[in-house]
Amino acid sequence: MRCNAPNIRISLMFTLLLGSSTTGATDVLLQRTIGMELARDVVNEAVLACRKAGYQVSAVVVDKSATLRAALRDDAAPRFTLDISQRKANMVIMGGTDSGTVAENRADIRHELNQIDGLIMLKGGLPIVVGGYLIGAVGVSGAPGGDKDEACAQAALDALDERIAFSE
Repeated sequence: MRCNAPNIRISLMFTLLLGSSTTGATDVLLQRTIGMELARDVVNEAVLACRKAGYQVSAVVVDKSATLRAALRDDAAPRFTLDISQRKANMVIMGGTDSGTVAENRADIRHELNQIDGLIMLKGGLPIVVGGYLIGAVGVSGAPGGDKDEACAQAALDALDERIAFSE
């Protein structure tokens, strides 16, 4: 059997190059995400804020990967409000800002984004940020207008502001 030295050297060179390109890669990522207790309290505060304003709503909190963390539907809120709330929160994660701003800034592809399962281009979703890190999002649905949904979400974040600010 004949050994082909140039091919071996080329193979060795590629192995070394590929190996050296991954030596700086991170195999384990540390990420910040919202905990169950804070998620639960955010949805509770959002529903209570809307109830105080006379609206029956649902509120949902998702984590930074848009995985459901907490959901609450007020007694007379239609069941559909749960799905809409989650889709608003998911849009925050997708867009990196409140869902109303995403809807404004991407009106050119609104129809296409609304076709993606789990997303909706409506006002009423806000980011939850701790120490500059997006850790989750809250979505509210059921009030008569996205501006009112967003106000309830903001009231929840305001009620928990100190806790959120010092959650690092």
